Amino acid sequence: MSSVDMYTYTTSPAAGTDLTGYSVEARDGGIGKVDEATYEAGSSFVVVDTGPWIFGKKVMIPAGAIQSVDPDTETVFVSYTKDEIKDSPEFDDTVRDDTTYRENLGSYYGSRRTTGDRDIV
Repeated sequence: MSSVDMYTYTTSPAAGTDLTGYSVEARDGGIGKVDEATYEAGSSFVVVDTGPWIFGKKVMIPAGAIQSVDPDTETVFVSYTKDEIKDSPEFDDTVRDDTTYRENLGSYYGSRRTTGDRDIV
Protein backbone atom coordinates (compact mmCIF):
# COMPACT_ATOMS: atom_id res chain seq x y z
CA MET A 1 0.00 0.00 0.00
CA SER A 2 1.47 3.36 -0.99
CA SER A 3 1.63 6.29 1.38
CA VAL A 4 -1.06 8.01 -0.74
CA ASP A 5 -3.41 5.02 -0.32
CA MET A 6 -2.92 5.30 3.44
CA TYR A 7 -4.99 8.49 3.34
CA THR A 8 -8.05 6.78 1.85
CA TYR A 9 -10.66 5.12 4.04
CA THR A 10 -10.74 1.36 3.41
CA THR A 11 -13.95 1.20 5.38
CA SER A 12 -16.24 4.17 4.97
CA PRO A 13 -17.96 5.69 7.96
CA ALA A 14 -21.73 5.78 7.41
CA ALA A 15 -22.73 8.69 5.24
CA GLY A 16 -22.78 11.87 7.26
CA THR A 17 -21.16 10.23 10.31
CA ASP A 18 -18.69 12.46 12.12
CA LEU A 19 -16.08 10.36 13.92
CA THR A 20 -15.18 13.19 16.30
CA GLY A 21 -15.55 11.96 19.88
CA TYR A 22 -15.46 8.27 18.96
CA SER A 23 -13.25 6.00 21.07
CA VAL A 24 -10.22 4.56 19.28
CA GLU A 25 -9.14 0.95 19.81
CA ALA A 26 -5.74 -0.34 18.74
CA ARG A 27 -5.25 -4.10 18.23
CA ASP A 28 -4.28 -4.37 21.91
CA GLY A 29 -6.52 -1.83 23.65
CA GLY A 30 -7.87 1.69 23.79
CA ILE A 31 -5.69 4.64 22.83
CA GLY A 32 -7.98 7.65 23.17
CA LYS A 33 -10.71 9.57 21.38
CA VAL A 34 -10.97 11.12 17.94
CA ASP A 35 -10.29 14.83 18.31
CA GLU A 36 -10.73 15.55 14.60
CA ALA A 37 -11.56 13.60 11.46
CA THR A 38 -11.18 14.65 7.84
CA TYR A 39 -12.90 13.19 4.80
CA GLU A 40 -11.09 14.60 1.75
CA ALA A 41 -10.57 12.03 -1.01
CA GLY A 42 -7.03 10.64 -0.88
CA SER A 43 -6.05 12.88 2.04
CA SER A 44 -8.16 11.76 5.02
CA PHE A 45 -6.95 11.18 8.57
CA VAL A 46 -8.01 11.25 12.20
CA VAL A 47 -6.28 13.08 15.03
CA VAL A 48 -6.50 11.10 18.26
CA ASP A 49 -6.19 12.70 21.69
CA THR A 50 -4.39 10.00 23.66
CA GLY A 51 -5.12 11.61 27.03
CA PRO A 52 -2.91 10.22 29.79
CA TRP A 53 -1.86 7.21 27.68
CA ILE A 54 1.03 9.10 26.03
CA PHE A 55 1.10 12.10 28.35
CA GLY A 56 -1.70 14.02 26.68
CA LYS A 57 -0.19 13.91 23.21
CA LYS A 58 -2.15 13.74 20.02
CA VAL A 59 -1.37 11.39 17.15
CA MET A 60 -2.37 11.65 13.52
CA ILE A 61 -3.51 8.37 11.96
CA PRO A 62 -4.12 8.09 8.21
CA ALA A 63 -7.63 6.93 7.25
CA GLY A 64 -6.20 3.76 5.67
CA ALA A 65 -5.13 2.58 9.13
CA ILE A 66 -8.78 2.38 10.19
CA GLN A 67 -9.96 -1.21 10.02
CA SER A 68 -13.60 -0.64 10.93
CA VAL A 69 -16.04 1.75 12.55
CA ASP A 70 -18.81 0.67 14.91
CA PRO A 71 -21.42 3.44 15.02
CA ASP A 72 -23.43 1.63 17.74
CA THR A 73 -20.57 1.84 20.26
CA GLU A 74 -19.02 4.93 18.62
CA THR A 75 -15.70 3.15 18.27
CA VAL A 76 -13.01 3.34 15.59
CA PHE A 77 -10.80 0.24 15.30
CA VAL A 78 -7.30 0.64 13.88
CA SER A 79 -5.05 -2.09 12.49
CA TYR A 80 -2.05 -1.31 14.66
CA THR A 81 -0.83 -1.90 18.20
CA LYS A 82 -0.46 0.76 20.87
CA ASP A 83 3.34 0.65 20.53
CA GLU A 84 3.18 1.07 16.74
CA ILE A 85 0.97 4.12 17.18
CA LYS A 86 3.10 5.49 20.03
CA ASP A 87 6.25 5.14 17.88
CA SER A 88 4.72 6.89 14.83
CA PRO A 89 6.16 10.21 13.62
CA GLU A 90 5.33 12.87 16.18
CA PHE A 91 2.23 14.92 15.45
CA ASP A 92 2.60 18.66 15.25
CA ASP A 93 -0.47 20.65 14.18
CA THR A 94 1.74 23.08 12.25
CA VAL A 95 2.97 20.35 9.85
CA ARG A 96 -0.23 18.32 9.43
CA ASP A 97 -0.55 19.45 5.80
CA ASP A 98 3.18 19.33 5.06
CA THR A 99 3.83 16.93 2.17
CA THR A 100 7.01 15.47 3.68
CA TYR A 101 5.35 14.85 7.06
CA ARG A 102 2.33 13.19 5.43
CA GLU A 103 4.56 11.02 3.21
CA ASN A 104 6.65 9.97 6.24
CA LEU A 105 3.53 9.16 8.25
CA GLY A 106 1.94 7.25 5.35
CA SER A 107 5.16 5.31 4.77
CA TYR A 108 5.47 4.52 8.49
CA TYR A 109 1.98 3.03 8.70
CA GLY A 110 2.17 1.47 5.24
CA SER A 111 5.34 -0.43 6.14
CA ARG A 112 3.62 -1.89 9.20
CA ARG A 113 0.46 -2.96 7.42
CA THR A 114 -1.08 -6.01 9.05
CA THR A 115 -3.39 -8.54 7.50
CA GLY A 116 -4.99 -9.78 10.71
CA ASP A 117 -8.73 -9.43 11.10
CA ARG A 118 -10.40 -8.19 14.24
CA ASP A 119 -13.59 -9.77 15.50
CA ILE A 120 -16.16 -7.10 16.22
CA VAL A 121 -18.73 -8.27 18.75
